Amino acid sequence: MGANIRVIIAEDHAVVREGTRELIEREPDIEVVGEATNGAEAVALADRLEPDVAILDISMPIMTGIEATERIKAAHPSTAVLVLTAY
Repeated sequence: MGANIRVIIAEDHAVVREGTRELIEREPDIEVVGEATNGAEAVALADRLEPDVAILDISMPIMTGIEATERIKAAHPSTAVLVLTAY
């Protein structure tokens, strides 16, 4: 068996973040290793945890999901980014 897919979630709305985590954790080979409430926290988590996937809300305080994506991909090109939006 291979290693689990390591995921971080960045979403400023707690209910959405918790729901996303619960859905992801239903998969036996995916592990949520960190959660952030804004883009700056997401970048810091990516730097510290080096996840396989970052799930980011596009509209967050302090730093948007777009800005966070640019920084995460620049520092960790192998991290896949999935951007969520309600727009």
